Amino acid sequence: MSTFLLEIVTPERIVYAKDVNMVIVKGAAGELGILANHIPLVTPLKIAPVTVKRDNAMDFIAVNGGFIEVRKDKVVILAESAELPEDIDVDRAELARQRAEQRISGGGGEIDVKRAEAALHRALNRLDVKQRVRA
Repeated sequence: MSTFLLEIVTPERIVYAKDVNMVIVKGAAGELGILANHIPLVTPLKIAPVTVKRDNAMDFIAVNGGFIEVRKDKVVILAESAELPEDIDVDRAELARQRAEQRISGGGGEIDVKRAEAALHRALNRLDVKQRVRA
């Protein structure tokens, strides 16, 4: 099967750079599966796990928004933040989830609901990636 270079880049660093067979992302209009020689494309990404298929392995990366740019020979994900499973602290993600849920349910007076919902999505994304790796 054909391969292409996938780079996942944040403002701080290159999180992932490998030759892959397929990448699956959650774009603004739904889920996208990208194979080698895909037509050029740029679209925003939602907070969701990115699934990467390479040879006989699957990798999962917690990507927290950003954009995907598909080129002829390369796919670049420009993410606000991204974490590999080994970098995810489950206890910290669980505390962030609980804190966000409390804020949303009205546990803190005046809050920015959209900000709390985004924090909840990021925490759930991290926990989802960790769970996928364990399965």
